[in-house]
Amino acid sequence: MKKLLIPMFLLAIVMAATTIAKRNSESAGQPGAQKAGAAHMDQLYVEVSALGNLDYFYDHKLGMKLAGEALGVRTEYVGPAEYDMPAMITAFEQAMAKKGLKGIVVVGFEPALTPIINKAVEKGIPVVTVDADLPDSKRIAFVGTGNYKAGVEGGTKLAELIGGKGKVALMTKVGQSNLEERISGYKDALAKFPGITIVQIVDTQSDAVIAAQVATAVLRKNPDLAGIGCVEAAGGQGASTAVKEAKLAGKVKIVAMDRDNAVLEQISKGVISAAVAQRTAIMPFYAVQILYNLANQNVPITSDNKTAGVSAAPYYVDTGVIIVDKSNYKYFLRK
Repeated sequence: MKKLLIPMFLLAIVMAATTIAKRNSESAGQPGAQKAGAAHMDQLYVEVSALGNLDYFYDHKLGMKLAGEALGVRTEYVGPAEYDMPAMITAFEQAMAKKGLKGIVVVGFEPALTPIINKAVEKGIPVVTVDADLPDSKRIAFVGTGNYKAGVEGGTKLAELIGGKGKVALMTKVGQSNLEERISGYKDALAKFPGITIVQIVDTQSDAVIAAQVATAVLRKNPDLAGIGCVEAAGGQGASTAVKEAKLAGKVKIVAMDRDNAVLEQISKGVISAAVAQRTAIMPFYAVQILYNLANQNVPITSDNKTAGVSAAPYYVDTGVIIVDKSNYKYFLRK
């Protein structure tokens, strides 16, 4: 009996290996199945955005570049330098016509983008939203900051900085869904402190110069202002300019959004107390991975995903935020 155990055991291993090899061989011929590690330079993945002139979108461009290098595919970042929705939609249309396109990553700034996203999906081009979501569109997934939670984090930090009491103002860009969610988070966090009053919510128009102007107006109207909470990148720069000109640096606590070098410099000087930093570069990086997996892998959630109307992509990926202050700002500086 003992003499038979070894040969039978080896035979079982050989048979199992043969079965696996056969299955791998068969799956290699299936649509969408590819060998691991194979480069696909014929495949293109494009991110469409706006506001490309902002330092914040450096990380979007970096994420796309790194995804292309990691996966062996071509990636592009396109869109207007300013906040121009018609130009962004045009860039999206042009991206749809590019050779080898396997998917589009788009910042879902506002519902005006929904028709073009739906058009792409109906043509068989999968779309993943990043940074700002459009859940009512036909996008297959969202990868980005849980914006409400980011607002809660910012509001909680601001309340801590002002000792749980005093007047505060919030700075945003009106009409942007992701920023509205952050404002909602701020409101709920600050509502836990009866001694805090939100005196004004102002529109920066995502412009640091305008942000400085509206912050100055708020300070003049409320000379006893205790703090300013910002939910987009331009707000922190504008608020820091305003408090310095009013000679209130360090007295009016500022919680900025994001981690560009201008904000980090003001944190080092104590003008800005903290910033809510997003993990921006991994948004497009993971978005491209989702699109790549859809194009090159067959994940059988059902016996026929397409006919069953089942997507093999995650619906929502929260990339989270980090509070940046004097204790850790130097690690976020870009050289």
